[in-house]
Amino acid sequence: MKRVPLFINGEFVQSNAEQTQPVFNPANQQIIAQVPMATATEVDLAVASAKAAFETWRLVPIAERARVMMRYQALLKEHHDELAEILSQDTGKTFEDAKGDVWRGIEVVEQAANVPSNMMGETLSNVAGGIDTYSYIQPLGVVAGITPFNFPAMIPLWMYPLAIACGNTFVLKPSEQVPLTPVRLIELFIEAGAPKGVLNMVHGGAEQVNQLLVHPDIQAVSFVGSSRVGDHIYKTASAAGKRAQCMMGAKNHMVIMPDADKNSTLNALVGASVGAAGQRCMAISVAVFVGDAYDWLDELKERMSAARPGVWDDAGASYGPIISRTAHQRVIDLIGQGIEQGARCLLDGRDVNVTGYPDGNWVGPTLFADVTTDMAIYQEEIFGPVLCCLQVATLDEAIALINRCELGNGTSLFTQSGGAARHYQTEVKVGQVGINIPIPVPLPFFSFTGWRGSFRGDLHAYGKQAVRFYTETKTITAKWTHQEPAGSGAQPNMSINLR
Repeated sequence: MKRVPLFINGEFVQSNAEQTQPVFNPANQQIIAQVPMATATEVDLAVASAKAAFETWRLVPIAERARVMMRYQALLKEHHDELAEILSQDTGKTFEDAKGDVWRGIEVVEQAANVPSNMMGETLSNVAGGIDTYSYIQPLGVVAGITPFNFPAMIPLWMYPLAIACGNTFVLKPSEQVPLTPVRLIELFIEAGAPKGVLNMVHGGAEQVNQLLVHPDIQAVSFVGSSRVGDHIYKTASAAGKRAQCMMGAKNHMVIMPDADKNSTLNALVGASVGAAGQRCMAISVAVFVGDAYDWLDELKERMSAARPGVWDDAGASYGPIISRTAHQRVIDLIGQGIEQGARCLLDGRDVNVTGYPDGNWVGPTLFADVTTDMAIYQEEIFGPVLCCLQVATLDEAIALINRCELGNGTSLFTQSGGAARHYQTEVKVGQVGINIPIPVPLPFFSFTGWRGSFRGDLHAYGKQAVRFYTETKTITAKWTHQEPAGSGAQPNMSINLR
């Protein structure tokens, strides 16, 4: 049985940990690897390696750091399909979905190769007599990243390429449920020419995460995952004096106006709700129909029923299995609660079967109508292929409903009215808004900007904000004169010094 290695000081090493956790193929429950829960000593070694490497890496010219990222993105593109296949085995995603996961990560690495322009400081000459002021953008030190199961390529690539390009060093703690994809990502990073110690990887659960959060040599922590864990990480890291950035839970609403194009809207709604088995933080889990648009439910049911789960290499499958038995049971339980609480279940995916894979964590497309905001299926982030539908009379009612939700990761509006779109994007209290786009994840020259309960911190992931998160600003005020005037004495008054 394959035992997943750690990566410390430029080498893959076998952990001395006695405690391990099986890695399951969610399509058939086959154990494909064992992941070690790294010892405290091993976590300390990874951080020490990163700390030592920082002293030299921070002095490497920024253009050379960018060239490492250029070589890395070329290798990632070269091995794109191979990475997607590994990722499919890790997560159960369909091959096409896995390729999208890898590609969105590559886009961020391309942006990391452009880091010099984003690390330029500011300067102003002669701010006072003979005095100039200028600033430098400099790295923080050792940064830790804690990543989730649902995007084992994209989310790590959101983090360590930018952090390292900025001059930091990095300790990655990937999800223990999907450790195989990060191993291959690191192998390619070594091939790109990254020095020893710049990137390290440890495995584990809550114990290892908590050790990283309070470690005195870690300066910042980036996290993507559930709200419960994210709140703990933000509070613990902040209390330990660290910079923290936590992308957390979501309950994303799509608002459908009666004037929207029916065909494109319903196609987008099906894909955004069941794609990746609903296991993405930008999935649409609530459809808010305005007025007569609610009459489209029968056609929505027809299109949604055509989607089906399947194994990774089934070209006709719409999505793969739920990641684990525990997560699968939670989705099944929430569907049951929705029925018990009075929602009208138009499609029930609890009893779906995939031929040849009776033990897979399968859930079929599930569609609820007449959902109310006090129901568990509305209040909980289901993280499954479940869509909740409700009706409101006006766009303003839809906006008010969304703004009452404590989470604000993403939302979208489908309409042909420019006025309605502008009103919506102005008034809705959500960080990422799509207009006739169901999943508005920004390209990496922007930042991923969840709001309210979906985010903890001050600076968001990737884009310019990530560069600021991974760096600190040093401002220098300097005075140079040819010769100090004869007879000049001490000037204790600050205002005189700046004249």
